[in-house]
Amino acid sequence: MLARCPCRGWGRGRSASDRWRPEPARARRLGAGPVGERPLAPRTFQWTGHAGGVPKWVCPECGRQFARTRQGHECAPAMSLEEYFSTGPPFERPIYEAVMAGLAHVGPIHVEPVSVGIFLKRSSGFSELRPMTKWVAVSFSLDRTVRSSRIARKVIDTGTRRYHVVNVRSADEVDDELLGWLAESYTLSPE
Repeated sequence: MLARCPCRGWGRGRSASDRWRPEPARARRLGAGPVGERPLAPRTFQWTGHAGGVPKWVCPECGRQFARTRQGHECAPAMSLEEYFSTGPPFERPIYEAVMAGLAHVGPIHVEPVSVGIFLKRSSGFSELRPMTKWVAVSFSLDRTVRSSRIARKVIDTGTRRYHVVNVRSADEVDDELLGWLAESYTLSPE
């Protein structure tokens, strides 16, 4: 099963390195065909909080929203939350709900469920919730390095940001410390 990004031109012969990208496994389980053969999904995006923080560009093919014009991406429409959770592990939804409840005060959050996880955005992404076999990997970026035993992977330093991952096994682990890091990541994300 193949998909292409109309913004980057995969499959249009621009260069020999351009390739068709395989559809993600979750999209295949939902019976989705190649992007060009399926209708656009109904808009599954959800803004919480007050108005503002609108992303700068919407992909004309998949309808996903991004901070940069013509940003490269896996061009597949986002799913509804119900579609997304219907194929995921049972521990994933309570963790998502705990995160969203804890971030209700920070401002507008764009929720984008895609095949690999749930992306939380302001105008650009500030956190990702990616399901693993026994936990949800909650990632976020800060302008500093967090020193904590909860950080599950080596912190990736990009020069201006440090990318952190915390493995969360249940909603009980979504505590004030984790929510504080996520709120800080939200405030560092551009409006």
